[in-house]
Amino acid sequence: MLQDESDLSLIIAHIVQKLKGSNLYSQLERQAWGSWEKRILKSLNSMCTELSIPLARKRPVGDQKELLSKWNEMGTDEPDLSLFRPVYAPKDFLEVLINLRNPNYENGDSLSFRSHLGLIQVPLRVKDIPELKEFFVELGLNTGQLGIDDSTQVPPELFENEHVRIGQKVLAHQDSAAAQQYIRQGSPTALRAELWTLILNISSQPEDILYYEQLKTNVIQHDLLVDSLIYKDVKLTASNDDYYFVFEDYLYQVLLCFSRDTSVLAHFAYNSASPPKSYIRGKLGLEDYAVFYPPNGVIPFHGFSMYVAPLCFLYHEPSKLYQIFREMYVRFFFRLHSISSHPSGIVSLCLLFETLLQTYLPQLFYHLREIGAQPLRISFKWMVRAFSGYLATDQLLLLWDRILGYNSLEILAVLAAAVFAFRAVNLMEVTSLAAAEAVLADLSTLKVMPLLQIFLFATVT
Repeated sequence: MLQDESDLSLIIAHIVQKLKGSNLYSQLERQAWGSWEKRILKSLNSMCTELSIPLARKRPVGDQKELLSKWNEMGTDEPDLSLFRPVYAPKDFLEVLINLRNPNYENGDSLSFRSHLGLIQVPLRVKDIPELKEFFVELGLNTGQLGIDDSTQVPPELFENEHVRIGQKVLAHQDSAAAQQYIRQGSPTALRAELWTLILNISSQPEDILYYEQLKTNVIQHDLLVDSLIYKDVKLTASNDDYYFVFEDYLYQVLLCFSRDTSVLAHFAYNSASPPKSYIRGKLGLEDYAVFYPPNGVIPFHGFSMYVAPLCFLYHEPSKLYQIFREMYVRFFFRLHSISSHPSGIVSLCLLFETLLQTYLPQLFYHLREIGAQPLRISFKWMVRAFSGYLATDQLLLLWDRILGYNSLEILAVLAAAVFAFRAVNLMEVTSLAAAEAVLADLSTLKVMPLLQIFLFATVT
């Protein structure tokens, strides 16, 4: 009997092992997200109360006409936003992730995880360097890459000319899968907009343009509290950025329309989060009077507009820019600010980053930990924003090429670890978190592809 029980325990243990990162953990995810969501909504509601403004209202006709007349120059508008504050910033979200615990692992039954000394305490399965090498095999030292200036095998201009020729062929055939494979080696600047459109399966049909116009009409007619949060975010981030300030008007147009787009709600079907709800005044708690707020279910946080800003370099027609951003969001970006056990989810990325550093740069990891400068406290903001606003734009687009090519955000964690490796000598000399942050304050001169290649393929493992 005892033998049977131990066999049964073993079988159950195997099943649990297989289910790690799947629905077994969805309850934990939903509970964690639920309490975080309540905090966000509380912050939003208290802002309404403090400022005596509703979550939503119909704009007076005069306001509608004024907004319509300056739709293409909203950046010139200077509303008083001093009383508005971002609902949350990435560092607030990091605190939630640090406090995540899986009750199934209360007794630390994962020996390998017990030695994990990072901030993330949820034991998820993440790739090690040999697995990452296999996954990102096309980034290898012997494969031609756009973003590398000194390829030893083939002179860069020869590779580029041939790569452009193949890219044109891929576009001529309109083969989305071929485009995804091709872009793993980087996209030529002239072909990038078309290649991304093909990979994301975006086709600008008349009905797509009409849909965008309907969203615009909704913005003109209704004023939402989140509109002020969007204005504030653009003013605090993109408007102060040397690369992106010129796109301020585009950012308002895209983000205001995005907040009204109920089709975005569909991504919650494969997201452990649920869209936030509000209640019609006087009907609090009555589900029949509950509405999703904002209509797309996404409350913007500090830095959210930086998901859109780089796309403005590629797309200049508002409805096309809008479609590309929406698809990038529901495929990738939502994972960077929601709690899940998905390999591209922010929890897994944090754990992958910490594991890579602890395993392959242990001296650096322990040194930073000892001086109270946990590496994740520095790198988290880079990953949450997919490095937008931190890298030079040409480098950022080369990085996003690979996100699309591999249909994965794991490369963000690898690059974050590679940045620490690159600045390791300086970091070993710092004695405080502030000093470590200063060493890593400016990433605008970094070249993405050499960093990734050195870290993945030239590191002794």
